[in-house]
Amino acid sequence: MTNVAGTWSNWSGSEHASPVRVLRPMDPGEVVAAVTAAARAGNRVKAVGAGHSFSPVAVAPDVQLRLDRLSALESVDRATGQVTVGAGMPLWRLNPLLAEHGLALEILGDIDRQTVSGAISTGTHGSGTRFGGIATQVRALELVLADGSLVTCSATERPELFAAARVGIGALGILTRVTLQCVPLFALHARDEARPVEETLARVHELADANDHFEFFWFPHSGTTLTRSFRRLPGDTPPAPIGEFSRRLDETVSGTGFDLLNRLGTRFPALVPPITRFAARAMSAREWTDLSHKVFASVRDVRFHEGEFAIPREDVVDALREIKRWIDRNDERVSFPLEVRFAAPDDIWLSTAYGRESCYIAFHQYHRMPHERYFRACEEILGSFGGRPHWGKMHQLDAAALRPRYERFDDFTAVRDEVDPTGVFANAYLDRVLGPAPESAR
Repeated sequence: MTNVAGTWSNWSGSEHASPVRVLRPMDPGEVVAAVTAAARAGNRVKAVGAGHSFSPVAVAPDVQLRLDRLSALESVDRATGQVTVGAGMPLWRLNPLLAEHGLALEILGDIDRQTVSGAISTGTHGSGTRFGGIATQVRALELVLADGSLVTCSATERPELFAAARVGIGALGILTRVTLQCVPLFALHARDEARPVEETLARVHELADANDHFEFFWFPHSGTTLTRSFRRLPGDTPPAPIGEFSRRLDETVSGTGFDLLNRLGTRFPALVPPITRFAARAMSAREWTDLSHKVFASVRDVRFHEGEFAIPREDVVDALREIKRWIDRNDERVSFPLEVRFAAPDDIWLSTAYGRESCYIAFHQYHRMPHERYFRACEEILGSFGGRPHWGKMHQLDAAALRPRYERFDDFTAVRDEVDPTGVFANAYLDRVLGPAPESAR
C-alpha cells in the first residue's frame, strides 16, 4: 500500500484537505488494514475518487484512501448483463470496456469523470422520465465497515444495509466492489435545438415524455433555451458523430472561448448579461448519432461551482420562474445556465428521487465570480418546493432541515449508527447533514 503525501483539492477548487495520511490500497485486504489501523488510532477515514463533488462530502480530515488501484473490470456475465468492477473504476474507462462486451450502462450523467463508487454514493443521475439515477443499476456492493469487516450486501443479503448504501454518501463504509446491472449496447440519436424560453416552459412536460431523454439549459439573462433530446437506438446503428469542424467550434465556444468571456465578466460584471445572451445565441442546432456513452457525456473544461436540487416534477415551471424573478429583482449577474433534467422515482433511502417523479434544477457560477448570494437564493426557492440537494453539490442544509425531506432519513441514520457508531467514516459535512454518530468523540 502506497503512502502519498500532499494537499488534495476537488475539481472546482472549492474544497481542500491536508490529510495526515494518504493511502492507495491495491486490494480490499489493504482497505481492511487501513480502516482497522485508523480506527485503532482514533482517526477518521474517507475514500476519494475523481474529486468531482462540489460539496465537502469526500474531504478527509485524517486518512484519505485513493481508490484508483481498485479499478479493474472483474467479471462480466453477458447472459445476465451483470458486471462487477472495482469501486475506483472511472466511468470514462468503464464505458468503452462495457461496449467491447456488447453492454452499456442504462443511464449516465453528462459528465463521466467520476468513479463508479463516487457516482452512486452521491446520487449522480442523468435525465429521462423513465430512468432512475446510476445507483438504481446497482445489484450488489462490497464494503469495509468501521470494525474492519469486509461484507457484501444486496437485495437479499443484508438488505437494509444495501437499501442505505446504494446512495451512502460515504457514511457507512469504504466501497471496494460494485456489481451493476447493464443493458445491451445501444446508440443515441441526439438533437440540440434553440427554443424561446416561453415555448420550452409551456411544453416542458410534453417534451420530457415524448423523448427517451430530455434536458434543457437556460441562461437567465436571455430569452433562449437549448433543448437536448435523445432517442435510443440499437447498438449496431451506424454512427453519425459530430463533424470535426463543429466539434472544434463547440469546444471553442463552450471551452476556452467561454472561459475568456467569463474572465472578462469577472472583471467587468456589467458585461455578464450581454455575454450570456451571446452564449445563448451561439448554441447551435445540430443532430448526431453515436454509442450512448459518447452522447450522454460532454466535456466540461471551464471550472465552476454548482448546486442542484431535486423537486417534484410538477413544480418545475413555477420554480424556474421564481429563480428568474429573484435574479431580475436583485440584478444578480449569472454567467452560467440553469440546467433542467428529469428522473423516475426510486426506492433508495437517500436518493433525491426517492418516491417521486423528480425534476433536477442545477445552478452554477463561474469559479472566479461571487456565488454565495445566488446559491442561497436558489436553495431557499427550491427548498420551498421540497427540494432535496444533490449530495455531491453545494448546499448549506443540516440534518434538521433534511430529515423532513426524506421519509427514510431516520432509517438511514439508524443503519449508520449500527455500522459506524464512533464516526470512523465521518467528516464535518456528514456530521452536519446526518448529525454526529452516537459514540463520536468529536
